[in-house]
Amino acid sequence: MRIGGERRGSAIDPPFEVLAPTDQTLPFIFSSPHSGRVYPKSFLQATKLDGTAIRRSEDSFVDEIFGAAPSFGAPLLKAHFPRAFIDPNREAYELDQAMFDSHLPQYVNTRSPRVLAGLGTIARVVRDGAEIYTRKLSFQEALSRIDTYYKPYHATLRKLLEETHRKFNYAVLIDCHSMPSVGGPLDQDIGSARPDIVLGDRFGSSCARRLTDTVERVLLMQGFVVVRNNPYAGGYTTEHYGRPHVGLHTLQIEINRALYMDEDRVERSAGIKRVTHAITTLIRAMGEVDWRFLKSPISTSQAAQ
Repeated sequence: MRIGGERRGSAIDPPFEVLAPTDQTLPFIFSSPHSGRVYPKSFLQATKLDGTAIRRSEDSFVDEIFGAAPSFGAPLLKAHFPRAFIDPNREAYELDQAMFDSHLPQYVNTRSPRVLAGLGTIARVVRDGAEIYTRKLSFQEALSRIDTYYKPYHATLRKLLEETHRKFNYAVLIDCHSMPSVGGPLDQDIGSARPDIVLGDRFGSSCARRLTDTVERVLLMQGFVVVRNNPYAGGYTTEHYGRPHVGLHTLQIEINRALYMDEDRVERSAGIKRVTHAITTLIRAMGEVDWRFLKSPISTSQAAQ
């Protein structure tokens, strides 16, 4: 079943949705924060990029690739708002002072590496380094996006984690992403070809190692080249929610876009069938594992704080 309203016109309504199973039987939540592709008209009018260029920051079609999750007893939270508009895989207030027409409050993080790269909560550039805006923004505009999209998304994610932890006494968040096939100008691996899949567990700190081992093994058995934590170890979501000591485990999965899409045209390729089947096989395999070793004696209320 779907939780949320309907899209109306060019507005992002709802900003996201939860595709939930009738009965949650798997202690997993799948989150796709960057696959949104509903662009507000006012945003498109404010950008200097064309309709294809602005989409190159999307983790395009990742929500489809992980779409079988509810069929196997796990909810899928997916954004409708695009990453170039606001990025939920950041702190709430990671903002670039140079983008705004007035001085930002002291509580805003203006110096994080992500902000300096132009990829804060509200991005200055898309992934290939192209500038997004034709004008400076007001801080009120940023607050409106944060309050309307970012905060409700994370409130829903926290609720899903709390409910799952309460039911199973542990919870696993899979943060679902895709990556360009070659490191771009804003990346540490600029110009380097990337593996098929990167698993990010913050170098073993965001989830039990057995969880990463299991996911890696299932993907390797399907013929993928899998690497851990390089070039992506996990972003804000992985770091913020991953607390294995209280039974909250988070793993980021990055899929090489060349496996399933035309990166220049932002279109599905024939490879999307193989990748979707592989991820569906992974989700099915997760349901066949006894995950009780992930349990924590810490109470649900303590874990959710």
